[in-house]
Amino acid sequence: MLNAINPVATIGVKNLESAKKFYEGTLGFKPVRSEECVQIYSCGSSTVEVYESTFAGTNKATALTFFVGDKLESEVKELSGKGVKFEHYDGMDAKIEGDIHNMGNIKAAWFKDPDGNILSLVNQ
Repeated sequence: MLNAINPVATIGVKNLESAKKFYEGTLGFKPVRSEECVQIYSCGSSTVEVYESTFAGTNKATALTFFVGDKLESEVKELSGKGVKFEHYDGMDAKIEGDIHNMGNIKAAWFKDPDGNILSLVNQ
């Protein structure tokens, strides 16, 4: 059954070469395999597939989450230093502290890749 197979996060982008600059240069993903219009990355013990799609960036929900534990603040600071702009969402039951949404036990920060795909960092 599928519960014994590791799933792969799949993210559509408009231009693979531009996306590589962000995912490799900014986020530090390690490329492991390239195919036509597809780049496979190793990220921790997971795999992320980035592929060209005309529907890139149309999802209005989080596409990829990183559970960073107590490193949330330092990850936000490091990404900010690389030019990443963080999103601030009103209407949530959260207090926004800098770029971090504080929801009590859960803290999170959201940002977008160059195509508008939403990624998040969570203190879990």
